[in-house]
Amino acid sequence: MIISIASGKGGTGKTTVSTNLAFALGKGVELLDCDVEEPNAHLFLKPEITRSEKVETPIPLVDISKCTFCKKCQEICRFNALAVVGDQVMVFPELCHSCGGCMLVCPEGAISEIGRELGTINFGHRDQIGFINGVMRVGEAMSPPLIKQVRAASDPERFTIIDAPPGTSCPVIAAMLDTDFVLLVTEPTPFGLHDLKLAAEAVKVLGIPAGLVINRADLGNEAVFRYAEVENIPILMTIPFDRRIAEVYSRGKLIVEEMPEWRERFVELFSKIETIVNRSKAQLCANSSL
Repeated sequence: MIISIASGKGGTGKTTVSTNLAFALGKGVELLDCDVEEPNAHLFLKPEITRSEKVETPIPLVDISKCTFCKKCQEICRFNALAVVGDQVMVFPELCHSCGGCMLVCPEGAISEIGRELGTINFGHRDQIGFINGVMRVGEAMSPPLIKQVRAASDPERFTIIDAPPGTSCPVIAAMLDTDFVLLVTEPTPFGLHDLKLAAEAVKVLGIPAGLVINRADLGNEAVFRYAEVENIPILMTIPFDRRIAEVYSRGKLIVEEMPEWRERFVELFSKIETIVNRSKAQLCANSSL
């Protein structure tokens, strides 16, 4: 099973939930930190990093000696990564989405591919918990290609927890796509509710079962709770605004380690997720047999 832990905005406690859930479940779990622009799950899980790999994505390389400047490569590119100007072909690597279309349509075979560095993938573990994160190269504009590579590096035999980037744009979609469940983390504030609505709509479009964790649940107002009820989004866990939890977090520790009574609550959270996923799969099977 693959679950993605996401939030409409940053600072809601997404990484807190991801790392504590992974540690509470322990053996057989793999945590992927897909917030490649600012990965921080390692600060709390404290894995031993055993290897690192540079990650590249293919971009076009044009052989001017073969090019007839027909502009077919420019016409097929929807991201304006190539421009034919006179007797030159300009390539903008930061705009390229590595689809390979320009190479396929070139009648002269003048386009090949070279690699452009995206960043680094780190592999490690803490005890029997697997850990992978991506660190985007400084100056890199697009994170989805690196997020996809982080996900591709995961072990399909393990239960996978994805710590997704904040927001609702392309990086989040790359982290949520083709997962079994999306756990949304929010806070009961106007900003939290506003961005939760955006995230919930994105999940609805993707057709993935979802549930909600409300962090700092005793602050703010009841609007988030009412929204979850109206939209039929199950609230699977609430985390209070507790000074002890804040102190544990500020020291880079895990709640389930420092406050053992929370371990059972995170195990119970997983049990609720598992029930919803199994119910959803059974419903899909029933519908497909009709």
